[in-house]
Amino acid sequence: MKLKKGDNVIVIAGKSKGEKGAIVRAFPRDNMVLIDGVNLVKRHRKPTQESRKGQIIDKPMPIHVSNVQLADPRGGKPTRIKIVRGKDGARSRVAVGSGQEIK
Repeated sequence: MKLKKGDNVIVIAGKSKGEKGAIVRAFPRDNMVLIDGVNLVKRHRKPTQESRKGQIIDKPMPIHVSNVQLADPRGGKPTRIKIVRGKDGARSRVAVGSGQEIK
C-alpha cells in the first residue's frame, strides 16, 4: 500500500466522491484508510448512569484505498504514486502527475 498516515487524499469513488482530507489511520492488512471527516455514518450512543448522555454521533469509517488518490503536492489534483530508488538505494515516493517527491 503506497498511502501513509498524514497524506492528503481525494476520494474518487463512492458516496463521499470529491471530498478531501488527511489520512488519520491506515489499515494495510485490509487495504483500508481512515480519513478525517470523510465517509461519516451515524452511530447511536446509549446513555450511562455516570455522566454520558444518549446521542447520535457522526463517526468516520474506513474506505478502501482503491477509492482514494493522493492529492498532488503541486496542483492539488488526484495523482498516482510511483516508488523510485535513489543513488544510495533509498526508496522515495514520487507523484506521477508532477514528478514531485512526496515527503
